[in-house]
Amino acid sequence: MSAVQTFFLQGSVSTLRSPHSSVTSCRKVSVKFTVSCCSAASPMTVVNGNVDNRPSDRSEVRLGLPSKGRMAADSLDLLKDCQLSVRQVNPRQYVAEIPQISNLEVWFQRPKDIVRKLVSGDLDLGIVGLDTVCEYGQGDKDLIIVHDALEYGDCRLSLAIPKYGIFENVNSMKELAEMPQWTPERPLRVATGFTYMGPKFMKENGLKHVTFSTADGALEAAPAMGIADAIVDLVSSGTTLRENNLKEIEGGVIVQSQAVLVAGRKSLMQRKGVLDITHEMLERLEAHLRAVGQFTVTANMRGSSAEEVAERILSQTSLSGLQGPTISPVFCKRDGRVTADYFAIVICVPKKALYKSVQQLRAIGGSGVLISPLTYIFDEETPRWRQLLSTLGL
Repeated sequence: MSAVQTFFLQGSVSTLRSPHSSVTSCRKVSVKFTVSCCSAASPMTVVNGNVDNRPSDRSEVRLGLPSKGRMAADSLDLLKDCQLSVRQVNPRQYVAEIPQISNLEVWFQRPKDIVRKLVSGDLDLGIVGLDTVCEYGQGDKDLIIVHDALEYGDCRLSLAIPKYGIFENVNSMKELAEMPQWTPERPLRVATGFTYMGPKFMKENGLKHVTFSTADGALEAAPAMGIADAIVDLVSSGTTLRENNLKEIEGGVIVQSQAVLVAGRKSLMQRKGVLDITHEMLERLEAHLRAVGQFTVTANMRGSSAEEVAERILSQTSLSGLQGPTISPVFCKRDGRVTADYFAIVICVPKKALYKSVQQLRAIGGSGVLISPLTYIFDEETPRWRQLLSTLGL
């Protein structure tokens, strides 16, 4: 949002003294000047009070990352696991780079500022929590969720009420809305830092008489202090709520949140390089996240043919792999002749089924079992990439 203010400065100005007169005349003058400014989160330029709506002509693509906290550390760890390590020359600077992707700048910002700058066009891509996108994006159609499950930062935005008093037998949003206590004179008082999603949720659930007070931290104490009847806040395990005699109720979860990759529609469509960089990041993220918790299991197995070995393997439910086992002959030289009495089996197995799979392999004749963790599993085409192109109409 741009702002233009006009100020008047008044003062006394002395005129030049005439050599033939001992009188010095003074007069008041008014000097009018205009100060124009624009928000740091706006791509507009304000010159002499006039707004220039031309898009920014920068050539660099900008990725916003959280600057502090657990979300910041987990975001850097994920990118590192995807071979996209962020290099920050000076830890006091807010700008960095990812050497593996040319022409990409990394900007460390507060999560809510990342969303705002994606909307304004000052950032092209960003990693934040879905709750932050919903609260500060406020349904803006220019924001596109490119990857909706980066698998960290899990929490939920939820309504919580006391376990005691008039709320003791209230266990659902329907029951809360039907309580006769809430009137225009005595509305339900809710403390929250989510001043967009909180009121929107209450209205959608039929609560008409509600007032909100804003707060940033220690919301769990508000009901006990008597300054609120309920709170709307982020919940992870729910331990803090329980320790403060608060409870969640049925239908009271506003949004299930985790870290997401977000992009600006205009940036994807209009800024050179954004779509290509988004494609590369999406492929790396998808391949890594799909490989998490997966292991490659290799074993040797004696058999008369690859088909006969495959028959034995596929008879075991946990040995089917992603699309089926890979089977190839193991050649050795015996009595001067090259023979293939053994076959090598390669399958992909999830961590939770690893030991069971090894047992089944050995039971059907597998030996020399080797196990190694997977780093990436690349699909022929990333499903989320196809979905993004469809969203953009490309």
